[in-house]
Amino acid sequence: MWGLIFNVIGLSGTVAYLQAEAEANWIRTHQPEIWKKTHKYLFLSGFLTQRLTGRFADSVGCQVGYVPFDYKRLGWAKAGDWKWQALAVIWPCELRIQMQRSIGPQNEQLTRPLVAAAADKACEVIGAGCLDPHVGCLSYGTTATINTTHAKYVEAIPLIPPYPAAVPGRYSLEIQIYRGYWMVSWFKQQFGEHETRIAAERGIEPEALFDELVAQVPPGSMGLTLQPYWSPGLREPGPEAKGAIIGFGDVHTRAHVYRAILEGLAYALREGKERCERRSRVPITELRVSGGGSQSDAAMQLTADIFGLPTARPHLYETSGLGAALDAAVGLKLHPDFATAVREMTRVGRVFEPEARARATYDALYRRVYTRMYKKLRPLYGEIRRITGYPAR
Repeated sequence: MWGLIFNVIGLSGTVAYLQAEAEANWIRTHQPEIWKKTHKYLFLSGFLTQRLTGRFADSVGCQVGYVPFDYKRLGWAKAGDWKWQALAVIWPCELRIQMQRSIGPQNEQLTRPLVAAAADKACEVIGAGCLDPHVGCLSYGTTATINTTHAKYVEAIPLIPPYPAAVPGRYSLEIQIYRGYWMVSWFKQQFGEHETRIAAERGIEPEALFDELVAQVPPGSMGLTLQPYWSPGLREPGPEAKGAIIGFGDVHTRAHVYRAILEGLAYALREGKERCERRSRVPITELRVSGGGSQSDAAMQLTADIFGLPTARPHLYETSGLGAALDAAVGLKLHPDFATAVREMTRVGRVFEPEARARATYDALYRRVYTRMYKKLRPLYGEIRRITGYPAR
């Protein structure tokens, strides 16, 4: 019945993708002898909790993945939900919103409380100080994301739910660019031999030299425009998606390509920002950027220019660890609430303001070029997939 319904409303491909990506389905198909002996199916967080407490329990905030979880109700899906049929998951562990338990010997001086936090991105968001829905959190890591924290359940893309936030009872509205700042590593491997060699001589990371490449190129990369779909998507973009670079001319060099990578990622995240704003009806007026890519001043400045918003770097870029500590501080009553904890434990570092001329160039390229690329290239991506078999169905 569910298959028929999804086929009628055009979502059968989305559900098939979820089924193919689910690790539990892979184990059942390729390692049935292991699956038959499986008692519980846990994320790493649940496994560690079991080892520490002896209980099969996990935090609601850690349920990010291909499991039959009801993201709106923040609990396991009801017995008749389609997710139970699509995913080969043995009834999993107990879920707790705020889990505290003393662990250790029954000697009062030796026992320690266990406080559950949330998934890495959720902790990163709160660690960057993004507690209110008008503050967007950009993560410049291997997967690039934009997140906002909401009290109301909102799906940025239909059937793609927001994840549990690190604040109990709230939701983290997220748009992902799957390859994200992995593309910097890709560029380094394919085109960065010169910087890699010099960096080795100086004892520094090659990425530290890439800002010099960005400085050689004007905003907009002389029209070189990159769509960063180096990995297929789920719906927007879809599983047929591919990356593209258009606008090449005889003036373009590898420096233009590198800057176009950073600009393309920011364009894609700006598109995600606008989608979140349309769905939530809450305008994003501030940005915080964390992750390794946030250490690049060039990346921060072009982000401010492309979004047209003040863009702040938190005082440390490993905000995921700070967010987990913030959860623990509230759980242990070191702070009375999350607003207080965010105010006391996070702070803004350098703020990058948009530059008017660069902002005008980027705005024109974004609206008149970038936002039209996927729609125009999508039929060609589909043909490439049919001819070559890549990406696999």
